Amino acid sequence: MLWEEYEAFAERDLSDLEVEYLFVDAVYESLRQQGGGKEGVLCAWAICANGRKTLLHLALGNKESYDNWLEFLRDMVKRGLRPPVQVTTDGAPGLIRAVTEVFPRSLRQRCLAHKTRNVLDKVPDSARDEVKAAVQAAYSAPNRDIADQIAAEVLKTYQSRYPSAMKSFQDDWEASVAYLRCPTVHHKRIRTTNLLERSFLEERRRTKVIPRFFTEKSCLKLAFASLWRASQRWQGVKMTEIERQHLRLLRRKLGLLVDERDAAPNAQRLAA
Repeated sequence: MLWEEYEAFAERDLSDLEVEYLFVDAVYESLRQQGGGKEGVLCAWAICANGRKTLLHLALGNKESYDNWLEFLRDMVKRGLRPPVQVTTDGAPGLIRAVTEVFPRSLRQRCLAHKTRNVLDKVPDSARDEVKAAVQAAYSAPNRDIADQIAAEVLKTYQSRYPSAMKSFQDDWEASVAYLRCPTVHHKRIRTTNLLERSFLEERRRTKVIPRFFTEKSCLKLAFASLWRASQRWQGVKMTEIERQHLRLLRRKLGLLVDERDAAPNAQRLAA
């Protein structure tokens, strides 16, 4: 029964969803049949124009590779997913490449939780709190000009002491602050994949009593059941006419609107 529910979920029409923000990530589980090898569960969820968060897709990926992610994203597009204003991901090269190929006009946002960890991993423990505060000040600036100013100060202060950390900080800067073009009230919710990570933690909590799944099917069934349950408790975000108008104007600037019908508040579809 659960497998049939997953199959219906994975094949459902997505064209009625007015997706504004798309988030993609992966979790790994061990399989007995593969000698304890890890199987990736690729996951996508969205914030829609009505402010609701929804789980979009789950699929297996033997490796978190470009080919796996490309197939995963194209599957959603084939089922009617419209191009989002922004896609938030971690820094996996294969995922970034697939996102830029499938949604070339959408903003691409690096998950700042992952990004901050990457920077701090290259800083001695004695300086982590100091550098973390400086980096987060840049990442949470209210607008792009201020973000650039703070980033310049961070580099000036720490470049000579922690060059590897500052190289990581500078890497993919445009994607680190892409979210600043979106409505301010959404900034905290769209700059990380934290919601997915919290859901993954819940999924792991429920499955940790089983050291390894016997089959890919059992792994995916339990991931689906856990994440679907978690998604039913997700709280929405504020989406007034002010935010919707902001997103419509941003869509127009990004070239995501096909015609004026797509600019209407109740638009339901956007051609791929």
